[in-house]
Amino acid sequence: MPPALTAPQRAPGGRSVTPAEAAAMLRAAFNLFDRWQLSDVQSRVLLGQPSAATYARWKQGRVGAVPGDTVWRLGDLMGIHKALRYMFTDPARGYAWVHRPNQAFGGRSALDRMLAGAPNDLSAVRAYLDAERAGW
Repeated sequence: MPPALTAPQRAPGGRSVTPAEAAAMLRAAFNLFDRWQLSDVQSRVLLGQPSAATYARWKQGRVGAVPGDTVWRLGDLMGIHKALRYMFTDPARGYAWVHRPNQAFGGRSALDRMLAGAPNDLSAVRAYLDAERAGW
């Protein structure tokens, strides 16, 4: 199990993330999960499978230690959200995009790819979106 975040950790891009920043990222992720219309089970997979009790505490805003793996996942989730906001002028279209089949993911949706559970599944979706945006 990855070490818990009790001091600044390195996030994607090499920047340090404080526990307060990790808590803010979790709040943003919960808002994103609502917009993506995810279940708690799906949300927990995207966060790296925290226990049900830990997930419930986080969702209530009682964030203590956050595993480093979760920080990395949160960074990818925020990057995915940012890319979709740039790509779609209508936010609802961006939120719906994650559910639509996509040839880049073998005809599955981006959400299906992310729910495979490995950290690199989130990274793959983020990399795809970043590459799509790079052509602009």
